[in-house]
Amino acid sequence: MTGHATSDAAGRELAVMVLAAGQGTRMRSATPKVLHPVLGRTLLEWVLHAARPLHPSRIVAVVSPSMAGGDALPTSIEGIEVEQAIQHEPRGSGDALRAGLATLEGLDGDVLVVNGDGALFTTNTMGVLVAEHRGAGAAVSALGIPGDRSLPYGRLIATADGMLERIVEAADATPDELAIELLNAGMYVFDRAAAATDVAGLDSDNSQGEHYITDMVTVAREAGRTVRAVAAGDAEELLGVNTRADLAEAELVLQRRITQGHLLEGVTFERPDTTVVEPTVTIGRDATILPGCILRGQTRIAAGATVGPYAVLDSVEVGERASIVHSHGIDSRIDEDVSVGPFAYLRPGSRLRAQSKVGTFVETKNTDLGRGSKVPHLSYVGDATIGSGCNIGAGNITANYRPELGSGKQRTTIGDGVRTGSDNVLVAPVTLEEGAFTGAGSIITEDVPAGALAIARARQVNLPDYARRLEGRSNAGAAGT
Repeated sequence: MTGHATSDAAGRELAVMVLAAGQGTRMRSATPKVLHPVLGRTLLEWVLHAARPLHPSRIVAVVSPSMAGGDALPTSIEGIEVEQAIQHEPRGSGDALRAGLATLEGLDGDVLVVNGDGALFTTNTMGVLVAEHRGAGAAVSALGIPGDRSLPYGRLIATADGMLERIVEAADATPDELAIELLNAGMYVFDRAAAATDVAGLDSDNSQGEHYITDMVTVAREAGRTVRAVAAGDAEELLGVNTRADLAEAELVLQRRITQGHLLEGVTFERPDTTVVEPTVTIGRDATILPGCILRGQTRIAAGATVGPYAVLDSVEVGERASIVHSHGIDSRIDEDVSVGPFAYLRPGSRLRAQSKVGTFVETKNTDLGRGSKVPHLSYVGDATIGSGCNIGAGNITANYRPELGSGKQRTTIGDGVRTGSDNVLVAPVTLEEGAFTGAGSIITEDVPAGALAIARARQVNLPDYARRLEGRSNAGAAGT
């Protein structure tokens, strides 16, 4: 079964509970395991984003007291509040379930329970589990994924018709049980009312002294309830994250999925294995992503654009047919047919209008570069408005900080068709009106009228025979030693 479940299927609500209280000591980190980031999202957020399309009416994250109320915990996912249930003592997954069920008291429906490190679970797999659970009228359903039998995962012991008898841990399994391919994925669906009763029957009579969520199967069966094993999903979804090595492996899987989605939508990737693309990035058809690129945040790349090689874009909008080579951009907008780089740095607030160019070793910040204007190389242009058809010479600097004028940066305004010479400093606030020119090496401190040429540099003085006289003094000094 492949359809997605919804919160109103068969008139029942669906809640999602994510078990996120574990500290993850094997991560060797002060950061709780589920809050480690992967491609711009924490592990917990990956789970929540996968569950959100099931349209749950409520989402609960079971967290430890040290995590509760923390800034790193998501407060909502796509419009649904993420409630917090606190597991006060680390007494196992069954105790975490108990804490979450207390928060969901009164819910009329089912609860999908997922581990907080299950970043590789897909929406489709979650949906199949919920749908099979409801179709069977089950009180408990456990997800089993066929996988490598050498893995130390528990096994689902089920009958031929899918009734789940028990879940046995790998360490306790017989050779025949270890031969079973249906591995316990750690995802469950519970009838909320039945689970609220059954959870009281869990005990801690085991080597760890903990309450295990897997024992809910036995408790439900003894109460005469229907318990199902549901086979679904892909083996790679079994990977939980317990170490940094697991985290790196999960990132590779997630990145491959993201890239595959773009490829199927008509995007070209050269060497996709070298590229990082976060899930929030959108890329238009016939765009080309060259090796070594990192695309983050709300980056939007339009059709036909070429990015890379070795470009880093963080929340940058790229227009059609634009080209960005070996450059770094943050919170900027690049319009159609713009050329950027190599080695350009677009800082926040940069707007490059159609057919403009920012070239080699150019830095821009809070700047509007007009249509067809060029800053070819070796310049810093900050807090500036530049008209259309301008050429900013090599080595230009807009000196935008004037403390004697008060707090904040001062702005440079350049009209259409302006040409500045090489090695200019434009000391803001200053305006170069339409069609103005400036001479090479000038420091411009006053406005330049339209069509005028401004030259602001010291007059050149040549000292005749200077080199010969300097050599004579040097020879005289040597003779006296």
